[in-house]
Amino acid sequence: MNNTNKFQELRQKSGGRKQRLLAGAAGAAVAFTFIAAPAFAQDAGAAEEEYEAPIIVTGSRIVRDGYDAPTPLSVISGEEINTEAPANISDFVNTLPAVSGSQNGGTNSGSLSSSNAGINALNLRDLGSNRTLVLLDGRRSVTSSAAGLVDVNTFPQSLIERVEVVTGGASAAYGSDAVSGVVNFVLDRDYQGFKANYEYGVTTYGDVPNHKIELTGGASLLDDRLHIIASGEFFTQEGVDTIDRDWNTHTFMVNNPYYAAGNGQPERIWADGIGEAILSPGGLITSGPFRGTYFGAIDPGTGLATLGEFAYGATTGRYTIGGDYLLEDEHFGSNSLAPHEERIGLFGRIGYEITPDVELFAQVSWNQYEGQSFYQQTPSSATIQLDNPYLPQSFVDMVNDYNATAAPADQVSSISIGTSNAGIPAAGSDNKRVVERYLVGAEGSLDVLGGLDWDISYQMGRADLDQQLTNTWLNSRMNAMTDAVYDGGGNIVCRVNIDGNPNNDLPGCVPINRIGIGGVTDEAVDYLFQLTPFRNQVVKQEVAAFNLSTNSLFDIWAGPVSLALGGEYRKETLDSTLDPLQYEQTWLYGNYREDDGSYNVKEAYIETIVPLFDGADFNGAFRITDYSSSGTVYTYKLGLTWQVIDAIKLRGTYSRDIRAGNLLDLFASGTARTNSISRPILDSNGNVTGVSVSDQFVQSATGNPQIDPEKADTIGLGVVFTPGFLPGFAFSADYFKIDLSDAIGSLSAEQAVLFCYEQKVEEQCLNIEYEGGQRFSTGRNLDVLTIDLPVFNFASQKVSGVDFEASYRTPLGPGDLALRAVASHYIENVSDDGFSYPTDTAGATLPSWSYRLTASYDYNGFRTTIVGRGFDDGVIDNAYVVCSVNCPASSPDARTVNNNYRAGSFYLDTNFVYEFEVAGVAAQAKFAVKNVLNKDPYVFGYGTIGGNNTAAYPRTDRGLYDTLGRTFRLGVSFEY
Repeated sequence: MNNTNKFQELRQKSGGRKQRLLAGAAGAAVAFTFIAAPAFAQDAGAAEEEYEAPIIVTGSRIVRDGYDAPTPLSVISGEEINTEAPANISDFVNTLPAVSGSQNGGTNSGSLSSSNAGINALNLRDLGSNRTLVLLDGRRSVTSSAAGLVDVNTFPQSLIERVEVVTGGASAAYGSDAVSGVVNFVLDRDYQGFKANYEYGVTTYGDVPNHKIELTGGASLLDDRLHIIASGEFFTQEGVDTIDRDWNTHTFMVNNPYYAAGNGQPERIWADGIGEAILSPGGLITSGPFRGTYFGAIDPGTGLATLGEFAYGATTGRYTIGGDYLLEDEHFGSNSLAPHEERIGLFGRIGYEITPDVELFAQVSWNQYEGQSFYQQTPSSATIQLDNPYLPQSFVDMVNDYNATAAPADQVSSISIGTSNAGIPAAGSDNKRVVERYLVGAEGSLDVLGGLDWDISYQMGRADLDQQLTNTWLNSRMNAMTDAVYDGGGNIVCRVNIDGNPNNDLPGCVPINRIGIGGVTDEAVDYLFQLTPFRNQVVKQEVAAFNLSTNSLFDIWAGPVSLALGGEYRKETLDSTLDPLQYEQTWLYGNYREDDGSYNVKEAYIETIVPLFDGADFNGAFRITDYSSSGTVYTYKLGLTWQVIDAIKLRGTYSRDIRAGNLLDLFASGTARTNSISRPILDSNGNVTGVSVSDQFVQSATGNPQIDPEKADTIGLGVVFTPGFLPGFAFSADYFKIDLSDAIGSLSAEQAVLFCYEQKVEEQCLNIEYEGGQRFSTGRNLDVLTIDLPVFNFASQKVSGVDFEASYRTPLGPGDLALRAVASHYIENVSDDGFSYPTDTAGATLPSWSYRLTASYDYNGFRTTIVGRGFDDGVIDNAYVVCSVNCPASSPDARTVNNNYRAGSFYLDTNFVYEFEVAGVAAQAKFAVKNVLNKDPYVFGYGTIGGNNTAAYPRTDRGLYDTLGRTFRLGVSFEY
């Protein structure tokens, strides 16, 4: 409950100074407003009428009553968040049409070496989370990873008064990273009372149970001059370690095994009934005269594996179409559906009003995250010597019979198997993060220049990142354990300990049986994972800032001129600590390196609002930013608003925005991970043949201290319609275009290989290392060992579209009805990496249309909300050419495929809240159902062609579709 105190009254009399300072931190604005209560950014005056205290939001650092920014702002109320009862705040924000491609615990479970697993990072316009600036009460927050991702779960959800979402450039007002926009979480700093909240969630399948407990308190003391708020949150979730859903079928996109240039066949096909042809749970021989022999379950009578013969369908790369495609179900779908999580969050703020116009404040937050997720049931290859005691005697006899008649050069002394390592637990991560933030400052107002608002602050943030991989092995240890032999006494031992070479001895080595299913012992697993890769990273952020603003610097012919100015100093630091073993050994995953470095930023800005004539204003901003890493850059914003008539307002902006390289972009020293790639086979002229093979390799991602800031030019044009003949109705339409250049990033391993082999890009060919340590300016028919993926300025991206929003609120019967429709239409999202042909993801991975429709009804303490959300049909790739026969020539910019359809989806959610009283204490019961219809995701050939993790991931785009199914949430809260 919010009680108006002396300071609030003063703030209201001075035009809401304190609230305006918070609201101004949103940045430049988006083209829609979304809130159950009707707070419209398009009409600040209308918004004020619906609140007990004025809340003015404009997306600018200058706020004055009646002013609307040249770009709109989306506001999510705390009431609506409470109604939907999300497990975390990002689950709610991610349903907004302008938010696309965000990371969460379900989508980044494979981010092992980057330590990003479990982070909830927001992404506006699908331009990347690093290009979305996330603020807490208008100020930056320390990131939760070296990659610059802010985990919004570190914010106190129970104290969030509203969330302000801005799309489009805002760097001139708020600095680097606000390329696609700003998301500002505004806290209820004046809360008084005590409230307790408990929520429980579970899916319709009875899995992913989670519990959330929140305790919040606030009090005013010393004649309301001292105000204290505090909150604590505990969240725990039991994850699901595999893609445990019936809809996850063996659907893949693969290279067509029957394709040849000019034969009329499509180059790629996707269909069901496809599986892996280069591995099996107990080992599949992949080459030589015994190719296709696989080892099955251990025979209890002999203690050795049974034999089987793999039935190949049409093979292509690592896949078989038909045949024994179901044999490899150990690896299929072995990625986590949902992570195991435990979060603890503590927050406190104290403010003391030393005079009616000056407040001192201090704020502290502490958050701990522990999470476990699984990347995949690890597929790998292994060489098995013929004298390995775990080989079935029947197989050894077959080999001996073959060798008896084979030429010496063709005789077999070892076999190569592909295996998903049944009996060895799936590899994953077990990350722990502690994020702390400390803030001190002062804010107030001076009775000069028509009222001068000011604030000054210093904050220090620190993130301790304990990165621990689970169930990943040292390659040297696994090789030694795999190479088992009998010693002179009939015991099975590791060969390295009896080969007469003391330099390669491995004390305590336990042999491991990788032949067949059921032979791996607990003793072998314990020894294999006795050592695991570990890294601790500490990310530090220090920020000192001040801001001044006035709504009446001086008067001109059309009214008062407003001005805001300020400055900021920021330092970002990254320190890493490794286990000494990391320097000497190679792991399957998690080859951590020391990523150390720091940079600082000094910047100053100025912003003004100049009235041009009655109903028209000019808004301009300019910022100069100096990076110790990349020099000085300039950003600016020009905006106009014009209230043509009472019912129609026009607005427009043009801005220049930037993002400089983050700590990982600059200082990554080469963290490596193991993967597989589909390598094209070349003919004698060095051209691709259409045939490919699967190579296991190590990819190395490195930073680049020399990268320049990326730049973006943004245009926004909009109209707002609020007809007087229909009170409570508002409509807006806003066109946006973002043109990003010198984008910071790196290619994927698959891109590097295709650019080298198909397009003969010399620079990318030289990033590939082959067997024997060789590198060439063009591709070779040799096994790929490593691929270097450096960060550099190489890409441009253009995003354009239109945002629509319509809302209506009216009394209906005994209660109130609120309707809202929000939609985003993407015209283009074109990326050009400078090496290949431009790609447009609008209508593909980024739906052409996405929307959210809401209907809420309030009556006598009961509130119900129905939400319809979704997106339209599209394609897998805009560059694909669909055909089955008589196909045209296939090329990298126009590949022929047999199917390119991606279905749209519509989800229905319902929420119910009932307010009542128990012994004089206000109480609230909540029930929410997400995906009421339990709609399964559309399954299609999603993912890379040759990656060894493709089969482990769900056969759908989980960034678009709901993969959990229907979920229920129950909650109860008390407040007094």
